[in-house]
Amino acid sequence: MFRFFKTSKWFYWSWIGSVIILGSLWVQVEIDVKINEWFGVFYDMIQKALAEPNAITIQEYFASLLSFITLAGMYIAVYVAISFFTAHFLFRWRTAMVEWYHSVYDKARNIEGASQRVQEDTIKFTRIMEGLGTSFIESIMILIQFVPILFGLSIGIPIFFFGEWEYGLIVGALIWTIGGTIFLIALGWILRLVGVEYDLQKQEAAYRKILVIAEDDGNVRPKKINELFDDVRKIHFLSYLRYLYFNIGRIAYLQANVLSAYVFLAPAIVAGVVTLGVMQQIIRAFGRVEGSMQYLLKAWPTIIELASVYKRLREFESKLIIPQDKMSPR
Repeated sequence: MFRFFKTSKWFYWSWIGSVIILGSLWVQVEIDVKINEWFGVFYDMIQKALAEPNAITIQEYFASLLSFITLAGMYIAVYVAISFFTAHFLFRWRTAMVEWYHSVYDKARNIEGASQRVQEDTIKFTRIMEGLGTSFIESIMILIQFVPILFGLSIGIPIFFFGEWEYGLIVGALIWTIGGTIFLIALGWILRLVGVEYDLQKQEAAYRKILVIAEDDGNVRPKKINELFDDVRKIHFLSYLRYLYFNIGRIAYLQANVLSAYVFLAPAIVAGVVTLGVMQQIIRAFGRVEGSMQYLLKAWPTIIELASVYKRLREFESKLIIPQDKMSPR
């Protein structure tokens, strides 16, 4: 699965490509920091304008909007360019995987579900790995940039439960995030979501195989196909039920999450010790820090799918232990 990073043939795409993607993430985070600063200045200007007629000029107002458009334009340009590059990066990764599978396909074709492993799971694996990997790195970068900002903004401001302790907002975000993450991980483990996802793909593979055989073999009994589809139906219905329970907990937490910053800032807002601009900066910075800390929580369904795909590919590759496998990667 990781020959892409071990083969000299793919050195430039794998390692240099990864550096380019990570560099673009850092640029996006830097722009996001500038946008956060813009929110503070803009909302303070709005508060000033609403408090006193003609306190600002129309030129100042539109100049502020133009500065946001400039930042947004830069963000969009970087995002679009790196999305195009990433699509090529992922296809090269997939190519590195399938080239080896093709080289051993004489043996691989005798393994049940081989076509699905080579065609479908390679796509899923590369896409999920890229998505989770970049999200994780971006979360780290956001924490590096926004934790000092949040710390600086919260000094001297009363925080619910923590009073005027300068680390109150950061610790509050940490407690709220860790508690939610542990809750969701425990719920996913109790419901055995990884196992049910693996069983679902296994039944789908068996069903697909008999359909392919039935295309060329008129002796395949419809009853056999129906029996396999019954198994597919059962595992799907089981997964729907378990994800129903999981989503109740997950969505309830994420909805409560919307109010968390306002709860912590309640004493400061009621006392009127922050301006509208500062409040917006704090809430946005708090949201970015909290969102980064919630990486596992938000990515949990995708992590479950990745664990299932990895398990299938690992099981598939373990059955392909042949001399070529011990040679240097092609």
